[in-house]
Amino acid sequence: MTELDSTASARISPARRLAPFYYAATSALFLAASSAPTPLYRLYQQAFAFSPVLLTVIFAVYAFSLLAALLIVGSISDHLGRRPVIFTSILLNMVATALFLMARGPDWLIAARIVQGFATGTAISSIGAALVDLDPIRGSITNSLAPLAGMAIGAIGTSLLIQFAPAPTVLVYVVTLALLTLQAALLWMVPETTSRRPGVFASLKPEVAVPRQARRTLLALTPINIAVWALAGFYLSLVPSLVSATTGSTAPLVGGSVVGALTISGAAAVFLLRKRSAAMIMKFGIPTMSLGILTIIAGMHAAEVSILALGTLIAGSGFGAAFLGTVRSIMPLAKPDERAGLLSAFYIQSYLAFSVPAILAGFLSKALGFAEAADIYAAAILLLIGWGVVALRAGHEKAVERGQAGQRSQ
Repeated sequence: MTELDSTASARISPARRLAPFYYAATSALFLAASSAPTPLYRLYQQAFAFSPVLLTVIFAVYAFSLLAALLIVGSISDHLGRRPVIFTSILLNMVATALFLMARGPDWLIAARIVQGFATGTAISSIGAALVDLDPIRGSITNSLAPLAGMAIGAIGTSLLIQFAPAPTVLVYVVTLALLTLQAALLWMVPETTSRRPGVFASLKPEVAVPRQARRTLLALTPINIAVWALAGFYLSLVPSLVSATTGSTAPLVGGSVVGALTISGAAAVFLLRKRSAAMIMKFGIPTMSLGILTIIAGMHAAEVSILALGTLIAGSGFGAAFLGTVRSIMPLAKPDERAGLLSAFYIQSYLAFSVPAILAGFLSKALGFAEAADIYAAAILLLIGWGVVALRAGHEKAVERGQAGQRSQ
């Protein structure tokens, strides 16, 4: 390498070295912004007098909008470049934050969540691609950890502001707007990780297809995946209200911390199990999530926040592990040109499970009360987990039988 080359390398390397940290922080910020309204929902309910059903609808429209963004513009940064798409996503998220600031009723909240969902879906696909561009191995791990960490930061950070700062429904979004503005400015200081290429309009056509060789495994894992995301949806929509109703604790930090505990322990599980096989990860995740759910219900009926928090940490570890194990189980089964279609199908399943059961829980909460709704919801999740275990065992037995038949034929 010549002296000129060394000088050029020294000039560009600091920005490239900092790029993964920037993209990870931006991913975390988008997910923090998405979970920030969760501790505020009780305040909005009191201010605008809407039911638990409408609360879960406000939550769920975010998931539907995010899913639409992933399916329609999920690969647009492959053609336009990462930075322009991320910058547009930041601007959209600023619009959503402004709508929250100006909210005068539930219709404003619904509009804000729709815009926020589309912004987040567009951003996480582009940011995720940029992280993998920079380092395929570390980028994949960061893509799993940063969103979970961001959701915890959003829930706990907002709870702190509600409990200890004035005007929480204003201050939360002022802080968010300031951070988004900073991220928009810093974006142009990190390098672009891909070049523009044609085909942008063709990329807007959603591609949903499950390869034949992956169908049996995805079908067997479907009950587990639905259970995982139904648990997350319930926590991010109704748990702060549930904690208040069943334990009598009105401290916003308590409800926010319980929500944050789920994603923090999930992120920790992903990090600690990242080098394990999919089968081993699932063997840890499934029973851990089941034990955690039972502990949560026990804490709820005992009206003990400490037991609720312990159950959440256990369930969160299982949640993170089961999510990682599911992805590890299905994605290697797809060929490179089949991965986008399989991932789209997986996203559809995951985000429907994230949103639709939460809406049903809202109806149950209105009709029966929070505690009774939580009992039914937990029982449904445990039944799904049991169904998934049976399906996985049946699939394993069939695979063994096919292997033995193949050996006999030889």
